[in-house]
Amino acid sequence: MEVAGIYSTSEAKSMKRASGKRKIRTSQSKYNRKEERCAYLCLIPAFLGITFISYLPTIAVFVLSLFSYNGLSTPEFVGLDNYIRIFTKDVYFASAVKATLLYAFLAVIGAVIYSLVIALILNMDIFGRTIFRSIFFIPYLLPAIGVFKGWQWLYEQNYGLFNFIFRMLGIPPQRFLDSPRQVIPALVLIAVWASGNLIVIFLAGLQNVPTVYKEAAQIDGANSWQRFWNITIPCIKPIIFYNVLTALITHLQVVNPALALTNGGPAKKSMFLSYVIYMYGFEKNKLGYAAAFSVIFFVLVGIFTIVLFVTQKDSIFSDEA
Repeated sequence: MEVAGIYSTSEAKSMKRASGKRKIRTSQSKYNRKEERCAYLCLIPAFLGITFISYLPTIAVFVLSLFSYNGLSTPEFVGLDNYIRIFTKDVYFASAVKATLLYAFLAVIGAVIYSLVIALILNMDIFGRTIFRSIFFIPYLLPAIGVFKGWQWLYEQNYGLFNFIFRMLGIPPQRFLDSPRQVIPALVLIAVWASGNLIVIFLAGLQNVPTVYKEAAQIDGANSWQRFWNITIPCIKPIIFYNVLTALITHLQVVNPALALTNGGPAKKSMFLSYVIYMYGFEKNKLGYAAAFSVIFFVLVGIFTIVLFVTQKDSIFSDEA
């Protein structure tokens, strides 16, 4: 009544509504702060885990790269000597960089194209589509050593399946893993065959392409290729970018083929950077030197990742995309 006596009835109602809104905002603000504190508390275990498992070991590698250490004796500080030796005297560095970049380049292109083609086929209404999806994904789930040993038999020069077929066709047997020219393509073929994870991601992206766009283009007279190039590809650009990025990082870190099949040969053609790090760290016990190799490798992978982000930023993250 006192408020109504000073202000008009409408003004009094407005003030009451504003006061009510302030109380609601205050209660919401308190609730949000409480929820934020709870979220931070729940994130502490994950933060501690990633700190002790990822961040601290990474920092330790950077520090260890400045020392000469074999795992048994006292570490001796050598500064940048490990890096200078790698760039000036190491007999494996140049070959390892070339082999790693060539393998990653071929594997990324082959895996992305192969996965996209298979995903397009599996996205069609074909008989047994679910079974085929499982069949193409299984190679990604198989143990690496089993996969490589199986392919080793396929590539075997005397009794392997591939050379058996070549002999039946009148083609001379190939050396595959023993040939400096053929070893990288042979290993790339294994990587492409085992890229079932990319197929699944592409398939998920293709299923989210709006069918209304395809139907409208078909009504306008666009053929299959035009619909694929002008509708499907633009809609799955973020998926393509993600698959290229993950495939690039994965294949730059290749080490299993060298460990299981080639031991870095022949003629150092499969002497990948990761394998060189393994060799120096675990076979020659030069942990400080291997750590310096790891830092260089880390920088190399980071450079390629940044270049990929910068070159694709406009087409992937723009408003039009």
